[in-house]
Amino acid sequence: MSEDEAARGVDAADTFSEEGGGFTARERAAIHFAEKLAVDHHNIGDADVAAMRALFTDAEFLELSMMAGQYIGFGRVLAMLQLEAASCPV
Repeated sequence: MSEDEAARGVDAADTFSEEGGGFTARERAAIHFAEKLAVDHHNIGDADVAAMRALFTDAEFLELSMMAGQYIGFGRVLAMLQLEAASCPV
């Protein structure tokens, strides 16, 4: 699946059901923010931060940002070490 296909899947899921269909507004915002943090972090501006703070408490936004950054960094280290192709059977 390409990044564009993944993004369309998130954007297309405009409704949330208790049966597990779709993403909530908070989930969509978190996914988009994490993607921007990973691929375009120099262009995260005040509007992006304000949009996140409208949906998340300061503590939630901090935790989301720190965890996304940690996983992005971990993925980059794995790529640099050429270990990203290895898989864990768990």
